[in-house]
Amino acid sequence: MSFSEGISDSAPGPTSSAAPNPSGRLSIPEIIRKKRDGENLQQDEIRYFVQAVTRRALQDGQIGAMLMAIRLQGMEPNEILALTREMATSGRILEWPEKWRGLLVDKHSTGGVGDKVSLPLVPALVACDCKVPMISGRGLGYTGGTLDKLESVPGFVVSQSPEQMKHILEAVGCCIVEQSQELVPADKVLYALRDVTATVDSLPLITGSIMSKKVAENISALVLDVKFGSAALYPTLESAQQLAQSLVSVGTQLKINTAAVLSRMDGPLGRRVGHSLEVLESLECLEGRGPEDLRELVTTLGGTLLWQCGRAGSLPEGTAHIARALDNGTALRTFQAMLQAQGVEADVARALCAGTEEQRLQVLRRAQAQEELVAQRGGTVQQILALPLARTLHGLGAGRTQKGQAINHRVGAELLVSVGQRVRKGSPWIRIHYESPALSDADRHSLQGALILEDSEPFAPSLKVVKTILPQTHPEMARRK
Repeated sequence: MSFSEGISDSAPGPTSSAAPNPSGRLSIPEIIRKKRDGENLQQDEIRYFVQAVTRRALQDGQIGAMLMAIRLQGMEPNEILALTREMATSGRILEWPEKWRGLLVDKHSTGGVGDKVSLPLVPALVACDCKVPMISGRGLGYTGGTLDKLESVPGFVVSQSPEQMKHILEAVGCCIVEQSQELVPADKVLYALRDVTATVDSLPLITGSIMSKKVAENISALVLDVKFGSAALYPTLESAQQLAQSLVSVGTQLKINTAAVLSRMDGPLGRRVGHSLEVLESLECLEGRGPEDLRELVTTLGGTLLWQCGRAGSLPEGTAHIARALDNGTALRTFQAMLQAQGVEADVARALCAGTEEQRLQVLRRAQAQEELVAQRGGTVQQILALPLARTLHGLGAGRTQKGQAINHRVGAELLVSVGQRVRKGSPWIRIHYESPALSDADRHSLQGALILEDSEPFAPSLKVVKTILPQTHPEMARRK
């Protein structure tokens, strides 16, 4: 592999109403001031800021001030495009063999509670003849990160060089890695600081973070799972759609065939929340089992990608291909091979992918304490609110409250009931896994508020996927014109 320009700088930069610096020199405080006051930044100012972040030439306070200014004042589309471009080219743009052209795909989620989709989806895509060089992230706020989940597997190494990524893709077809000093190093710094500066939900920063990693991957097609609801970064369908359109627009302008799926995030995805518990549930999905809402998202997102890159003639056909890869064991075998390729001992990978749940728990290790809470009255489950659950688990050690903080991979929860199910008073509805700190009365009270019951007949829960946004350049869109 070698360094690659990857993206043209020919796109026009944003304009500014402010007079240029009389000295002709760029200044970080002046750039922060301009954005603080709602002015548009020039492309060279955005480049100067991103390069300073990459060189670690700024104090955390300066970066935090800039993040907050962007969060409060926003960015115009040209600024977002420039930010994404500069973040992507802060490191290497990966280069791949010509024979892989058109087969390199990826998926990204804006984050949710219990969202472990990448773990079964990535190997399922490989089973359908795609290549997936996923550069992923850690948890932000109360949402769990894919890398954190995978690091609950003993020996799994998320840090891989571009050369190692290429080797793993040649041998296995996929990898899931962190952004390193070589791959989008600017985002690595900004991502960590967003988590502790209350700037996680900024549309420009989300767009730049997600799309810069995907540009650096040098992929052909990308599908985005944009969440909306009470436990999502964007609570309403309309606000999530605005983010989805920003992501699709930037991806399309940067030559990636980008689509977005809008999905609900009011209740947890699946029935297990917490890093090691979500690995267990992902393995169930890879065996053709597990919760229906998880399988729905995996097959829908995967089917969309297969359609985008021409591996399927339609969305239903692509969905069927992904479902077959889950059901016939090829995705599970690929996942096992990926674990080994990224540092997991062969016997550990085998125990996880071919063992019983008890054998899997021996590998992942169970938390020292488990406690079940019971329904305080009878009724039909209308909702299980994800946000109180996520915040409680975050406080028990499943998330970070400061930069670089270690997390406890064993902290988590199992839902023992489903939406639409009738439950009796006194029956267990959730099991909490914890160590230190212990579960408190305040935690119990908060969790009980997450179970919403009504006196009604049982019902089938609604689907997670609500809408798909396709780029204007998609073949199907062209056929409709």
